[in-house]
Amino acid sequence: MIDHIFSNLVEARSALDSLINDSVQLGNIEAGAALLIDALGNGRRVISCGNGGSMCDAMHLAEELSGRFRENRPAMAAVAISDPSYISCVANDYGYEQVFARFVEGNGAAGDILFAISTSGSSPSVVLAAQAARAKGMKVIGLTGRPGSQLEQFVDVTICTSAGRYADRVQELHIKVIHILIELVERSLQPTNYPPKE
Repeated sequence: MIDHIFSNLVEARSALDSLINDSVQLGNIEAGAALLIDALGNGRRVISCGNGGSMCDAMHLAEELSGRFRENRPAMAAVAISDPSYISCVANDYGYEQVFARFVEGNGAAGDILFAISTSGSSPSVVLAAQAARAKGMKVIGLTGRPGSQLEQFVDVTICTSAGRYADRVQELHIKVIHILIELVERSLQPTNYPPKE
């Protein structure tokens, strides 16, 4: 059992090291942060979506922007598409693939951000949401785990944390990226939360 624990941690460390050394993805994280900062700084909002574990990550992003991350500060406008009654309604009436797109169509506005999470980058519900967001004049940030995915065709910035064969390693890096993005947003919009280190 210890061997499996050790191998999991080593594999996770290897995935993180790979991201640390990927200058393209580091630049994409920076570009994604810039879009978030511009939107939130101008009174716009972030709508996030994803399926399964990615929905949990979408909720995590939204609650730490609208609630708090590390220190107290004013709330930022962010919501995850995660209401079960809404999702079951749309899935029943229009098919599951439309659950995120319908929300974006009804609630998104030009200048808002769609933060679209898909480990494969090919989830139909997430891809259709990105298309709906573009039609509304929104900016789209895609967080994926496979390069060259379908989602990349409909986003302004793709952050791809390619981390092996399974989604769990990808999702571990996704939450790290989400935390970095939130910190970068706060550092720009709430700099007093980050006093200079002595």
